[in-house]
Amino acid sequence: MPQHAAVLFSNDAFYAAFAGRNPEAMQAVWSGREAVTCIHPGWPPLLGRDAVMQSWRRILSNPTTPTVVCHNATARVFGETAYVVCHEQVGDSFLVATNVFVLEDRRWRLVHHQAGAAPAPEPEPSQAPAPSLQ
Repeated sequence: MPQHAAVLFSNDAFYAAFAGRNPEAMQAVWSGREAVTCIHPGWPPLLGRDAVMQSWRRILSNPTTPTVVCHNATARVFGETAYVVCHEQVGDSFLVATNVFVLEDRRWRLVHHQAGAAPAPEPEPSQAPAPSLQ
């Protein structure tokens, strides 16, 4: 699998853990060795795995936490470091997010997540209709 596809797979695992409100899956996508950081919209920066994981446990256990859907994810890989920029849809609102990953034990693990308000993304190009056979 190309590395950018593997990074996008790990990014998808992050959003699946979020959507599934699964704290164990969320913990598994984050690095266990590197210093991690997270900046949730409107929150102060969280530094260190304990603070970051505690924030996710609070978010995932809150029944009023809205559903977040990832759109337009693009990955860039630089050796054993990579990042994904994507849009997060929360209801009718959008955030732009940056997720930074490191290669750890041959898997891409999250070391930083930051999301903030953004305008709606440009519509994705529509696929041309298939030609009709007449």
